[in-house]
Amino acid sequence: MLKKTLFAGIALALSIAVMGLGATPAGAEEKTYVNGIDESFPPFAYMDNNGNPAGFDVDAMNWIADKMGFKVEHRPMDWNTIIPSLKTKRIDMVCSGMSVNEERSKEVNFSEPYYRSSPVLVVLPDTEITKEQIFTGNMNLGIQRGTSEAQWLEKNKEPNGWNYTLMYYDNQTMAIEDLINGRVKVIGTDDVSAMNAIAQGRKIKIFAPYGEATNFAVAIRKEDNELLNKINEGYKLLKADPYWEELKAKHNIQEFNPEEYK
Repeated sequence: MLKKTLFAGIALALSIAVMGLGATPAGAEEKTYVNGIDESFPPFAYMDNNGNPAGFDVDAMNWIADKMGFKVEHRPMDWNTIIPSLKTKRIDMVCSGMSVNEERSKEVNFSEPYYRSSPVLVVLPDTEITKEQIFTGNMNLGIQRGTSEAQWLEKNKEPNGWNYTLMYYDNQTMAIEDLINGRVKVIGTDDVSAMNAIAQGRKIKIFAPYGEATNFAVAIRKEDNELLNKINEGYKLLKADPYWEELKAKHNIQEFNPEEYK
């Protein structure tokens, strides 16, 4: 009787242990991270016709979240306040075509880069102008506030003796609309936004590159090393998967050649 009781107890203990291995422990459910996006930055991030976040960065991070075992919520944010929102924990990451630069790197950590971006000057197709006139002709130059393109123009204006006046916009779409409507003669943006607008039928043209090419990467709080490692590993897996090329084709992500405009 003692042996039977002992064997029964061992069997029960083993059964409980095996069930425990297959069960999700309390509090161990998938963690949800909030990704701050610029909702007017196609093809990397935007809101679709149903009001849902969409774009290359949204699709890429959804894939990474699935592979790396976490959930992600994409939240539209004011781009000019997106890094303060990250630092104050309103969001957990910025995967939305953010350029890596020295100023931002002092405040946040960045993942490994996933895209190389060139700033460009954009005008209407029939505009006849020179780069010198844009920088020294006392012109209004449209730009999205808080972007690396804007920061470069702000930083380099006085040292070079340039006299343009920056006209700030909340997003790239508004700047492009004002260009088309004749409120400004030139805007500064990034290559992929310009190429995407042209592909969508907007009557504009890339006039010339300017400034310095930058890398797009995911911004993370300085202390969130675990999330940073997950994202870096996720991009490594994604770039090795056929889905990476499918994503680029889906969102018309093209390589920009600045030499064509010099």
